[in-house]
Amino acid sequence: MHVSRHPGSSSTAESAGRSLGWPVLGMVLTLLGASCGAPSDESAVAGSSGSLDQELVSFLDEVFEHRVAQSPEWESRLGRRTDQMGRWDDRSDAEAERRVAEVAEDLERIRERFPRDQLSASARTHYDVFVFDAERQIGNHDFRDHHYVVDQFNGQLSGLLTVLQNTHPIDTRADAEAYIERLEGLEEVLDGLAARFAQRAEAGVLPPAFAFPAVISDATAMASGAPITESANDNALWDDFRSKVAEAGLEDREELESRAADALRGPFRRGFDALLGELERLQVRATSNHGVWALPRGEEYYRNRVAHHTTLDLSPEEVHQIGLDEVARIQAEMRGIQELVGFEGSLREFFDYVRDDPGNRYEDSAAGRAQFLAEAQAQVDAIYEVVGEWFHRVPEASMEVRPVEAWRENSVSIAFYNAPSQDGSRPGIYYANLGDMPAVQRYVFGAITYHESVPGHHFQIALAQEMDGLPKLRRFAGGFGAFTEGWALYAEQLAKEMGFYAEPLQDFGRLQNELWRAARLVLDTGIHAKRWTREQSIDYFRENTPLSEGNIVTEVERFFVNPGQGLSYKIGMIEILRLREEARRTAGESFDIRDFHEAVVGAGALPLPILGARVREAFPPN
Repeated sequence: MHVSRHPGSSSTAESAGRSLGWPVLGMVLTLLGASCGAPSDESAVAGSSGSLDQELVSFLDEVFEHRVAQSPEWESRLGRRTDQMGRWDDRSDAEAERRVAEVAEDLERIRERFPRDQLSASARTHYDVFVFDAERQIGNHDFRDHHYVVDQFNGQLSGLLTVLQNTHPIDTRADAEAYIERLEGLEEVLDGLAARFAQRAEAGVLPPAFAFPAVISDATAMASGAPITESANDNALWDDFRSKVAEAGLEDREELESRAADALRGPFRRGFDALLGELERLQVRATSNHGVWALPRGEEYYRNRVAHHTTLDLSPEEVHQIGLDEVARIQAEMRGIQELVGFEGSLREFFDYVRDDPGNRYEDSAAGRAQFLAEAQAQVDAIYEVVGEWFHRVPEASMEVRPVEAWRENSVSIAFYNAPSQDGSRPGIYYANLGDMPAVQRYVFGAITYHESVPGHHFQIALAQEMDGLPKLRRFAGGFGAFTEGWALYAEQLAKEMGFYAEPLQDFGRLQNELWRAARLVLDTGIHAKRWTREQSIDYFRENTPLSEGNIVTEVERFFVNPGQGLSYKIGMIEILRLREEARRTAGESFDIRDFHEAVVGAGALPLPILGARVREAFPPN
């Protein structure tokens, strides 16, 4: 079966971002595959070759290829080289309208062509996930203009540079020319961002006042350095281009470098100047720091964000209470560790004691950064030594631990994961932001490493991409943060069950991370539903968590501009743990944790209601 308007394509990707109008193609986080234990989708589909199941997989793959063919950036992230290698994605409003219409058309096609009751159990999961997400995309599109075009956290600018630096290889002259073409093309992309920023400001959608200084500072830094400005330091992309060209050993190197320098000094710089001009013009109008309740239809928009990020029908008030209850429970566990180490005083005082513990710090130097990276790699290696007791399989793709590049340290979170390329040429990458070493707490980052690498996101994402039996749309596109972030937070606790966090204060660091995510439930709903001020929000985090002052401010400001995203971690973890206990009771003595993990991750990233149905199918009542 074919979708007539979907031509074949040699392209795919892991993430196309919010601006594309494909919410299912959101940030990089996707899914894990299946093997032993619970029946895998891979084996089920393979066994139905030629059936309606296989036709459904073909349909979904064609939808995937069509969507990826419209995203040159996604092609690059997947390691595909096509004739679009020198282009950027179309971020226009007209393109967003066209694409949401395609989503509606795809939804109609799948319902017409594939009677759900005639599909196998695994194919029904594919069907249900597609329908769930298509309906969500259509609903989300109504609030597209509520998203901030540029802010201090979501990386709308740094993400552009990252496409070139991290996903655009140069092995041939054509690759180098495509890189130069992208440098030149950034002028149009940045002009478009500037125009949309102004349009949305006129409609009453303007980022909080605190966002402007950071965005302006970062944009200025991205457009600085030699050869753009007279500087002892090279621009990040200039350094990247010259290094890649030199390593490739290309002929006419001087000519290529001259053209790249002209592109940076010309269209690249003009594009940043246009955007900076708009930011500086509108900064004087940004006089308040409000949550999205202050935007047009703000309360309705926030309810949409809660549903999008949790995949559950929860009100902001319910989420707020869950957060308060979880904060109280975790703080009680922390007091137990306080008693264990013999600290006398309040929990608040113990927070300060742990934060100031010399053993909780790295040296603020190149040696300290190197020590962090070595310890993180050792954690990863130790997980692999025991992984067979907990998982039926692990990804073949390798994973590297890297520091965030200096040029984007101010525009990204403290840690994150990038997926490997489809062709295996680029490994999975666990990035740690080491720009502010005094804020890097050893006890806290121990759990963050498990979250971002193994058994967290790397086991989800890399293994998913290796699952040939799953539709490509399921392998390379995520979009269900409550699943992906819930799994990664669950992985932090799982590491304890696997025998790690041997020292009490290491376990305290794990609890600090869990408390951090529980407090987000209170914080996010407080900001956007209960109209907390920035100062109220900072005070809440300061009084209830041991985060450093710098991290608290970053955290609070992050969720002012990213409403609802912070809910996904703890809501997802709570549901996964609830399902595990349900499965354990059902299976009794025959319960095998490896089978449970297969049931959770073996069908790819799932909305939580569909995940619950899958786990109950794998562990049916006696």
